[in-house]
Amino acid sequence: MKSKSFFKSNPIFTIFGILGIIIILIAIFAPVITGGVDPTKGNLSDAIMPPSAEHIFGTDKMGRDIFARVIYGARESLVATFLLVAVIFVVGSLLGILAGYFGGAFDAVIMRLADMMMAFPGLVLAIAVAGIMGKGTFNAILAISLVSWPKYARLARSLTMKIRHTDYVAAATVTGSKTGHMLAKYMLPNALPTLVITAATDVGTMMMELSALSFLGFGAMPPTPEWGYMLSEGRNFIQYAPWMMIFPGLAIFITVVVFNMLGDSLRDILDSKSK
Repeated sequence: MKSKSFFKSNPIFTIFGILGIIIILIAIFAPVITGGVDPTKGNLSDAIMPPSAEHIFGTDKMGRDIFARVIYGARESLVATFLLVAVIFVVGSLLGILAGYFGGAFDAVIMRLADMMMAFPGLVLAIAVAGIMGKGTFNAILAISLVSWPKYARLARSLTMKIRHTDYVAAATVTGSKTGHMLAKYMLPNALPTLVITAATDVGTMMMELSALSFLGFGAMPPTPEWGYMLSEGRNFIQYAPWMMIFPGLAIFITVVVFNMLGDSLRDILDSKSK
């Protein structure tokens, strides 16, 4: 009964949560949905065919089925995005909590590194880093991680410093609580909700940045079915084969909107509970 009332009282979260689950299920069951079509193999005799009964999204310049590539692209894009968000969430939050708790030289070093990273436009710096490391999804994730962790570090540090000066933390310190106990019982649990909300709202942004790197040639490598890379492939054919860009573009748009709205609704729910 409580779960039913929760979903009824939070319709936006329910709707976009269901849509998010559907997108994840599409990625998981891509072989079933595509009927076993290999998204990396094509037939040049079928190249650049418009949408039809046989190829509902048309084909690309190599004769590969775009529908299969879009569906399989959900796997590549979602896995890379979730991995990226997890990396910057864990690294940034851990460094921020430690900096806020210990202070001193450690805090100064971490914050100066964060200031250096934030002094440059994030995507521009990510492109420079990816250009140095080379193409590949892993390198794209690492490049964006290097420029995105400061956001979480600064937020976690601010929350930790606020928690650290509360009366119950002072009482725990006086009673001789160890550092590990303080971090695990007081700092992390109190900072975690805000950090989780930030991570949830960042899913769409990180997907856009990964797609941008792939579009520019610094992300996924051929013949990987990745949405940003598919857009890059289709840009030279936009005048007479627009379906090569329309369908992967729609996939990015729908997925980003769904996860952005899901993150916003989750933030509203947690904020209302905290109040």
